[in-house]
Amino acid sequence: MQIFTITIFFIFGTVFGSFFNVVGLRLPNKSLFSDQRSYCDYCRKQLGWRELIPIWSYLWQKGRCRECEAKISPLYPVMELVTGLLTAFTYYRYAWSSELLLGLLLIALIMPVTVADISYRKVPNQLLLFFSPIFLVYRIFYPLTPWWDAALGAGVALFLLLVIFFLSRGGMGMGDVKYYTLFGFIFGLEHFFLLFLLSTIYGVIIGIIKMRVKGTGRKTKLAFAPFIGLAALTVFYFGSAMIQWYKQLFN
Repeated sequence: MQIFTITIFFIFGTVFGSFFNVVGLRLPNKSLFSDQRSYCDYCRKQLGWRELIPIWSYLWQKGRCRECEAKISPLYPVMELVTGLLTAFTYYRYAWSSELLLGLLLIALIMPVTVADISYRKVPNQLLLFFSPIFLVYRIFYPLTPWWDAALGAGVALFLLLVIFFLSRGGMGMGDVKYYTLFGFIFGLEHFFLLFLLSTIYGVIIGIIKMRVKGTGRKTKLAFAPFIGLAALTVFYFGSAMIQWYKQLFN
């Protein structure tokens, strides 16, 4: 029964992953709510049901549009697969609990933001505005301990990131500041600091790899929201254990 339920979560996760791809790609250019159904980005051909099946459709079409044979971005199947795996793993780890709901909400926020930042270097305000009241309501029903830790985490995150924003002179976008602040509210102060540290480490590692592979200099630009999202998921799944381990080193 457990395997069956995990499989169902994975399947639904891939379906929502396909939707998150559409949101992340269309929301920044204000075409999300257009009447036109899903279409090829190159020839504008509307897609049939077979071309909309997550992951499988990409493999079936061999990564190309059936009409114009333009290459389909591998971002589509990758995000569908990742969303499916994360959704299944969240259920596996937390079963039917309030943490399952929080995990699914985090995935629903992080995946389209990641797609948007990779594609356009933007963290859409619409997504942050949509999810902020949802997480606020969640924290009202499931508060942190102490309850004011959420407000403290958001306040410190906003102050710290604003300082970095002004000192970096454009090195960090305001979208990243808002994104961090929302996670500060969701996780509280202690977990926010871990999130900030992890996102920096992830960004530095990938930045160095990108510079070595492409031979670019220190001014290599990165979409940073994916690292923030990855750090947020790391903190959600393993943050408490990581903090406890760290504290035990000094006891």
